[in-house]
Amino acid sequence: MTVLQMLKPHAGLRVLVTGGASGIGLVIARAFVDAGSRVHVCDSSQQAIDALNEAEQSAEMNAITTTLADVSERAAVDRVFDGVDAQLGGLDVLINNAGIAGPTGGIDEMNTDDWEQTIDVNLNAQFYFARRAVPLLRQARDGGSIIALSSVAGRLGYAYRTPYSATKWAVVGLIKSLAIELGPDNIRVNAIQPGIVKGPRIERVIAARAQQLGLSYEQMEKEYLAKISLRRMTTPEEVAATALFLCSPGGSGISGQAISVCGNVEVL
Repeated sequence: MTVLQMLKPHAGLRVLVTGGASGIGLVIARAFVDAGSRVHVCDSSQQAIDALNEAEQSAEMNAITTTLADVSERAAVDRVFDGVDAQLGGLDVLINNAGIAGPTGGIDEMNTDDWEQTIDVNLNAQFYFARRAVPLLRQARDGGSIIALSSVAGRLGYAYRTPYSATKWAVVGLIKSLAIELGPDNIRVNAIQPGIVKGPRIERVIAARAQQLGLSYEQMEKEYLAKISLRRMTTPEEVAATALFLCSPGGSGISGQAISVCGNVEVL
């Protein structure tokens, strides 16, 4: 196998992407399909699931199958794995992508329910999926892989976004611990830490932060970009490309790492 060939995942990987019907998750799911993988996604949005299913049928692909699920509910996670069993018959890769932005505000004015929801979706769900996936990944022919989506907020402090940042730091602790635990089973565990990623979600985040600080959207966006060494946002495709590399033969020696794909965000 040449070095160039090592940069592409083996065809036929069975991949589960949580939160995979829209945004970064959908870009990752489609990237794996393009690489010859079979992909199952779950998502909490019926609208996003319907749109994905319609797009698959229109393209006559049916390469991505779906389950509607709230990842913070253990019973829903069990239904997702029923879908994985029925549609994929096993698992080689878990992409723990599902997450929410959480509330924006000072710690003393934050709603407790909003805090708990952020923990449930961004952290507890990572555990629920990992515990169900690991027995399947142990049976993966060429070794299993777990990729957790953290964030640049998982290596930097993030004022007024404490629930989000706290969960993303916790994800890094989770993957580093699991990498040690599961390495003897030939399961690699890594995190990707996207920065400011182009798309509707960051637009909502910037708008909320601008309102919190009494700035215009344009001023707030300019401040965000000024904190990135490359002075530009990251694209979802750059995140997806990193996920593909981590599941390729070229990435087979990488485990326990939190890899920032962010243009070097210097501070939040």
